[in-house]
Amino acid sequence: MKPIEQCTLGILGLGLMGGAIAMALRNRGILPAGGADGGRILACDTNEEVLAAAQTAGVIDRGFADAETMLKECDLVFLCLNPSTLLCFMEDHMAAFKPGTLITDIAGIKGSISAAMEKNLRDDLDFIPGHPMAGSERGGFFNAERCSFCGKNYILTPLKRNKPENLKYLQALIHRLGFGRITCIDAEEHDRKIAFTSQLCHVIAAALIDCEADTAITRFGGGSFEDLTRIAMLNVPMWAELFRENSAELLRRIEQFEGSLDALKRLIAEGPPEELEDRLARVRDRRMAMRQKS
Repeated sequence: MKPIEQCTLGILGLGLMGGAIAMALRNRGILPAGGADGGRILACDTNEEVLAAAQTAGVIDRGFADAETMLKECDLVFLCLNPSTLLCFMEDHMAAFKPGTLITDIAGIKGSISAAMEKNLRDDLDFIPGHPMAGSERGGFFNAERCSFCGKNYILTPLKRNKPENLKYLQALIHRLGFGRITCIDAEEHDRKIAFTSQLCHVIAAALIDCEADTAITRFGGGSFEDLTRIAMLNVPMWAELFRENSAELLRRIEQFEGSLDALKRLIAEGPPEELEDRLARVRDRRMAMRQKS
């Protein structure tokens, strides 16, 4: 791979995350506009208004409506697509990638993507599945400035076929984008863990809002309600797909949560006060231990 400063980097899907990646590349001086070393940021999106706005603002060097035209120029490509769209895209456009291209993605599940890439990827390409643990409840390119990477987690699920030098290259770039910690695990473990830390949280937030019809209840919020329910303002198609695609792990986590909720319900209704306090103290201590390891 060329040094990143000399790369032509392509972003497929210039929404919230694609826009945030492009902005980080610019703002951190990784691929500055008019870079002396010849590096460029290209983007492909179906929304021509977004492409025009990004190019006018200097976030990208050039926008494309046609993915195949862009891919022929790219050394490194970020696929910022939902899982099913990504798999269809790779199947339909595999031949368009330039030989030697390094490809990564940002999708919130990894099992199906990793399996497909291990089986079907062209021999002269390298695909390293990834998942940046960053985002915003407000989607789209025009909210990308809200999406901070500073100190956030990034998960990679490398394939057996990945070149070690390409993995190191991508890890170095991720750190330069502002992410604090990179965790490399297999795709199955990623999907098990993410069902708890991400998908279950969105289910709980959605259920909490779903059980209250009074939209003026926010007048009684003091911070807890806002913190718990911010993520209920979600990207509906994306999260519905993630819930379905990881349904076995997510349902297991929902049942686990229901067990804890039922236990607290019983203690509140009929348990001795000291048992409720003991359980809440254990919860507090466990959360504090989690914070120390973060």
